[in-house]
Amino acid sequence: MTTDAQFKIPATYMRGGTSKGVFFKLRDLPLAAQIPGDIRDKLLLRVIGSPDPYGKHTDGMGGATSSTSKTVILAKSEQQEHDVDYLFGQISIDKPFVDWSGNCGNLTAAVGSFAIANGLVDADRIPENGIAEIRIWQKNIKKTIIAHVPISNGEVQETGDFELDGVTFPAAEVQINFMNPVDDGELIFPTGNLVDTLEVPGIGTFKATMINVGIPTIFLNAEDISYTGTELQEAINGDQKALDMFETIRAYGAVRMGLIKNIEEAATRQHTPKVAFVAAAKRYTASSGKAINEDDIDLNVRALSMGKLHHAMMGTAAVAIGAAAAIPGTLVNLAAGGGEREAVTFGHPSGRLRVGSQASQSNGDWRINKISMSRSARVLMEGWVRVPGDYFNLKI
Repeated sequence: MTTDAQFKIPATYMRGGTSKGVFFKLRDLPLAAQIPGDIRDKLLLRVIGSPDPYGKHTDGMGGATSSTSKTVILAKSEQQEHDVDYLFGQISIDKPFVDWSGNCGNLTAAVGSFAIANGLVDADRIPENGIAEIRIWQKNIKKTIIAHVPISNGEVQETGDFELDGVTFPAAEVQINFMNPVDDGELIFPTGNLVDTLEVPGIGTFKATMINVGIPTIFLNAEDISYTGTELQEAINGDQKALDMFETIRAYGAVRMGLIKNIEEAATRQHTPKVAFVAAAKRYTASSGKAINEDDIDLNVRALSMGKLHHAMMGTAAVAIGAAAAIPGTLVNLAAGGGEREAVTFGHPSGRLRVGSQASQSNGDWRINKISMSRSARVLMEGWVRVPGDYFNLKI
């Protein structure tokens, strides 16, 4: 039996926020994978090691969680007044599926750093020392994001003393601004309501805030689904009945939001929408053992990603939280105490996170002007990733 040898592709393994992913320059991919389609998807699946029925990603670069089964493709931007085009692929762990329907807010923190280090940003945009404002075009959702990347002696500064709950070691702070995350003419609330009654056959009927800012998200009250909002991963991820409940809620919510036509389609759209549940501020112990006191936060939020409770908080879901918190009357806002606010600090399984939000109202309609948060990023490894050529008979 003869097989095709492995081939290698330049790649960088990076942490961004509380996620990790394999980063590629578009032009470094094989020609057949430089365009969207089956070959690109198969390539990225094999890089990560999916689908893996064992759920371990032993034969790939993935980390067997939604936070670590991610890929990024970057190119010099084709958009005016932008530096880099950012395309994100969420890789399913146990299915042969790449979800291109949304952004990864955490890995956004690494996009500017990668782009600078790999020559995708014009040299005159990078100071010798200071902050480089990298203008990112997020291709999945067609939105502008500004990353403020610290620069020392002409190079990206990755080390620092900024601490981010959910990340073990400190690093340099990268401020991320999500600019006009909802365009004029787009609906912040796809149903037209701040709070809906969501009927889920076989599960129940719930109050829900369904919002499309950052990433489509369905917010529920924790107490309505028999939770406190202080749960850690093991309380939910080890309970298959609970996971099935959340997936059913997600499917029916996706139909109500107009993202899919019927609940069966939810299986092919795993990355969006997200499901999250909120509760008033309450003391708990984070997964690291750190005590989060009631006075440290405005509310508690727990969110699921790719069918599992997230170990911290997805960056895009944090955008949705910030937006919903700024609009009086949403479930998120009410859990935080109600009223208008320009920032919210919420508790998540790994600790807490502060998100700023600039919202305005005109003629009864709400507009989100900017969402901001701080993350950090770091190169973990760079070189080449190797892929067996005979996996999909790709010839270079």
